[in-house]
Amino acid sequence: MDTRLSAIRLRLERLREAMRAKGFDAVLLPSSDPHLSEYLPGHWQAREWFSGFTGSMGTLAVLADSRAALFADSRYWEQAEAELIGSGIELVKIATAQSNAHVHWLISQLASGGTVAVDGAVLGLAAAEQLSSTLAAAGIALHTGEDPLAGAWPERPALPAAALYEHLAPHAATARNAKLSRLREAMARQGATHHLISTLDDIAWLFNLRGADVEYNPVFLAHAMVERDGEAQLFVGAGKVDSALAATLAADGVRLRPYEQARPALAALPAGSTLLIDPKRVTLALRESVAHGVHLIESINPTTLFKSRKNDAEAAFVREAMAHDGAAMCTFYAWFERALGHEAITELTVAQRLSAERARQPGYVGLSFPVIAGFNANGAMPHYRATEKAPAHISRQGGVEANGLLLIDSGAQYLGGTTDVTRVWPIGMPSAAMKRDYTLVLKGTIALSQARFPLGTPGPMLDAIARAPLWAASCEFGHGTGHGVGYFLNVHEGPQSISKAVVTPEMAMQPGMITSVEPGLYRPGRWGVRIENLVLTVPAPSDEFGEFLRFETLTLCPIDTRCIERSLLRSDEVEWLNDYHAVVRERLSPLVEGEVLAWLQARTQALG
Repeated sequence: MDTRLSAIRLRLERLREAMRAKGFDAVLLPSSDPHLSEYLPGHWQAREWFSGFTGSMGTLAVLADSRAALFADSRYWEQAEAELIGSGIELVKIATAQSNAHVHWLISQLASGGTVAVDGAVLGLAAAEQLSSTLAAAGIALHTGEDPLAGAWPERPALPAAALYEHLAPHAATARNAKLSRLREAMARQGATHHLISTLDDIAWLFNLRGADVEYNPVFLAHAMVERDGEAQLFVGAGKVDSALAATLAADGVRLRPYEQARPALAALPAGSTLLIDPKRVTLALRESVAHGVHLIESINPTTLFKSRKNDAEAAFVREAMAHDGAAMCTFYAWFERALGHEAITELTVAQRLSAERARQPGYVGLSFPVIAGFNANGAMPHYRATEKAPAHISRQGGVEANGLLLIDSGAQYLGGTTDVTRVWPIGMPSAAMKRDYTLVLKGTIALSQARFPLGTPGPMLDAIARAPLWAASCEFGHGTGHGVGYFLNVHEGPQSISKAVVTPEMAMQPGMITSVEPGLYRPGRWGVRIENLVLTVPAPSDEFGEFLRFETLTLCPIDTRCIERSLLRSDEVEWLNDYHAVVRERLSPLVEGEVLAWLQARTQALG
């Protein structure tokens, strides 16, 4: 018997006992915390604890009887199917992470008069409003006033206690007080006297602080309240800020307060104040804590827009980080190709060796996400992660394990930027079908990389440019084409998104934004292809029709040409690839030598 899955059933039964004692007919466990983060500290990983599903996104619905369902999008379907075996939890496949299929499932399972419980402290305000109205229309009550897990999770991890530290000049190119002044100017334009910020990367950016409370993201648990004409309050855990840093913050008008005092501070706001909150980035519990008589302005956090646009100094540091990141990848790939067929190599070997090369680079702080190394069928799972129990073997002494494709998606955090890059490498002799898929994805990457578009074009409008070559071959992929990337911050950030998302005004592409370009193509059970670069949005030549933008490719790593079906590429696409490789060779050659330099020169030769 699989004891892990037996443990899941026992955990669910313990949860159901607590539900029945409180009169709850269903409990929702979103992948969320009080900051609506994508990656969560262990204290809020309830969905994983009670389901066994380890993906970063998904929603678990548990009924008081024996039924339960996990809702996950296409990035996680194969992973979820494997991890849910024997748990008694149904997998419900949804189109996107924004789907509200879990709400309709609850309505279909519960009778009128039932009650659904979810912790309002981790439920986004916008999501809460939609959930409440939809359930109410079916005669189902929503209970958000307490944590439904109380008493059901005795093993729950404590809150993280890692210390904060400053992100210093020169990499912190804008001073803390200058950022606060800019924010207060934005508050004044909107008529706000106070502004609540709960998103961790916004807070880290605003105060030029970093932490280690969330794995792979250099952020820390905190809320912030900024007064337009007064101080800025930072609500953070006791003992996380030493006396020297506290004094530095105080000199910039930042007062430290206990983490748990954020809600009481909202309740203590004076009548007649005007509070700016972002409904997509604040929880229901925080909103309900606001004192009566306080006027609300609901609008995007100004800091979300500010930090998405990297200034010239930040862009220069990012280019430097990309060069060091590229040198690390070249060093790894040179070893990998030399060892292939001569040494035992698994997916875990790839992750360990590549991470070690990055760790040797100047300014390296840590990985920006776990290395995804997927060989053949594993590469068809976009968020696959090899485990010690069953990593795929790629090579052994005397030959490769199988012909195919190895997909490697990896990245790192440097003091001067965050990286995220995906490459696919041939193992043995890839088939003609593999080469066709690889080339179609490459065409999508090139198409979007070459795009020009008017200033302010919403990111979702660019999505079809990358998909068009795949659509022409009746192919498609289920994830977005591009996400924003932080500056020594979260590897996923907004507000821009190149995807099929519903367009909102803040998604407009602006100069200084760093975004991924990563179309893919996945054949479940066979192989997967994704080619990803990060790009910087920069001005393009303009005419009487207004200002235009284009992309500068930042990532510096060869794109393997051995997988290309040359007959599928147009001459302008070949020209783009050759120009890109010339830049990669020029930028990285001074940083490598010997066998690595020879590898770089070989892998960046022009395609005829």
